[in-house]
Amino acid sequence: MKSLALLHASQLVTLSGPKRPRVGKELSELGIIRDGGVLIRDGKIDIVGTSEEIEKKAAGAEIVDLGGRVVLPGFVDAHTHLVFAGNRIDDFERRSRGETYEQIAKAGRGIWSTVEKTRVASEADLFARAKKHAEWFLKCGTTTVEVKSGYGLTLEDELKILRVMRQLNEKTALEVVPTFLGAHAVPRDTSPGEYVDLVINQMLPRVAKEKLAKFCDVFCERGYFDIEQSREILTAAKKLGLKLRGHVDQLTNSGGAKLMAELGATTADHLEKTADQGITALKSRNVQPVLLPGSVYALGSTSYPRAREMIEAGLAAVLATDFNPGSSPTPSMPMVLSLACTQMKMSPAEAITAATINAAYSLSRGDKIGSLEAGKLANIGVFDCEDYRELAYWFGFPQTHAVYVRGTRIC
Repeated sequence: MKSLALLHASQLVTLSGPKRPRVGKELSELGIIRDGGVLIRDGKIDIVGTSEEIEKKAAGAEIVDLGGRVVLPGFVDAHTHLVFAGNRIDDFERRSRGETYEQIAKAGRGIWSTVEKTRVASEADLFARAKKHAEWFLKCGTTTVEVKSGYGLTLEDELKILRVMRQLNEKTALEVVPTFLGAHAVPRDTSPGEYVDLVINQMLPRVAKEKLAKFCDVFCERGYFDIEQSREILTAAKKLGLKLRGHVDQLTNSGGAKLMAELGATTADHLEKTADQGITALKSRNVQPVLLPGSVYALGSTSYPRAREMIEAGLAAVLATDFNPGSSPTPSMPMVLSLACTQMKMSPAEAITAATINAAYSLSRGDKIGSLEAGKLANIGVFDCEDYRELAYWFGFPQTHAVYVRGTRIC
């Protein structure tokens, strides 16, 4: 692979710093180099510095003049449901008329309607749709995504979804970190106890044996999986070598954050209803909160997670899209940055950190991605603006100029 020198960024946002998730004031320390440049060799970052410094060491490299644009590490989206069939525009219309998420679910819509469509879709059909979604993410500047299963709810359909994720890694530029979310909902024709047994005794062993997932997740919520059922599933997953994540405290403050702390989970996601005790519990075990303002917005709610309290408590906050057909149909991390700033009162710098280096560590990939530092993969976003704060300031349209994955321009 040829060497590549990217020169004359107005701000090269490196996120250089300690080799761990960032907390407190560190969330605002972006390591910006003005008139910055990056030298890339064999898909990895070789040198980061001023354009003048890079140019002196770029003999033989292809030169790209960035024309005073902002450069960031590729966004890392740490919570998505990228693989599914169909859409939920009927649910969207119902919500526009005033129905709640729970009312729609009780009417037989919600997650179940996506499950029905995903079950009948072939693996090839699912991959074709997921490939299109992957292109959306790349066009928004995202180069790595966590992707959850959970729209199959049978052994074979969950495995089908996870196999599509493997294909995405092999056949697209988007890097996928797979999560098993068999415990997304209880199928209509099965009792909760029977389904928990199925997840623990059949699904998890197959997922682990075939190495189809890095993480296990559970939707711990009233009407889905209670605290004890969630504990059983996640404990079984941990014994099989999977790391833990959890959909918790989204609709009610049910104690999910405390459970994630008890189990030593990597992340606790959603947290819209988490109170002081839950925040304290997460801090006691350094569980990273993954905040999803896009789903709050799309559901027409105003109950955003308490990001400021979490940051002030010393938690290494993460931002993600929660891309899914029902409650957050957006692949746009810049839109999430805007919501984080306007609705959760995070600063633009804190939001950038939460969507890059902190997100990378939440996926156990902080040593490879999430910042622009020598030795890391050259996953880079170039944006048509002069100041990083513009990414959250202008919203509703892509400012992406170019995206590089492992040093190759993708779009």
